[in-house]
Amino acid sequence: MEFRFNLENIDSIAQKIAESLQSKVVLFYGQMGSGKTTLIKSLTRVLGSNDNVTSPTYSLVNEYKGDEIGIFHFDLYRLKDEREAIDFGFEEYLDHGNLVLIEWPEKVLELLPESVDVISLQQEENGSRTLKLYLKIDLTDKKLMMTQNFY
Repeated sequence: MEFRFNLENIDSIAQKIAESLQSKVVLFYGQMGSGKTTLIKSLTRVLGSNDNVTSPTYSLVNEYKGDEIGIFHFDLYRLKDEREAIDFGFEEYLDHGNLVLIEWPEKVLELLPESVDVISLQQEENGSRTLKLYLKIDLTDKKLMMTQNFY
């Protein structure tokens, strides 16, 4: 699925995403400033959370409570390698049955489950965003995933 939107109507896009998701793990790809965290804020709100959603750039993970599910939000930009993710217990977050939203997922490809949903965001010159939603992406071939260009 592909959507083109402005930040003014991000909540309607987040609602469509929430209704479409097929995996508990969602990977967010996009350049710095493309709107990944802004979309996650809106998606979290649509899922019923009243929590203050902020970027977990320094803490690596924030937890929010939705109406029906817990939400873990990862920003792995500052992560050096997969060993660092293992050391802080990243894999345990994947086993809780909560929704896991991951910015900069390319840093932990080998640790991800076999099937995920992927959101790719691109900021256009006019300030709008193009969002591509890929459902139930098979990660059994991690090398193939590493060569995909989701930007």
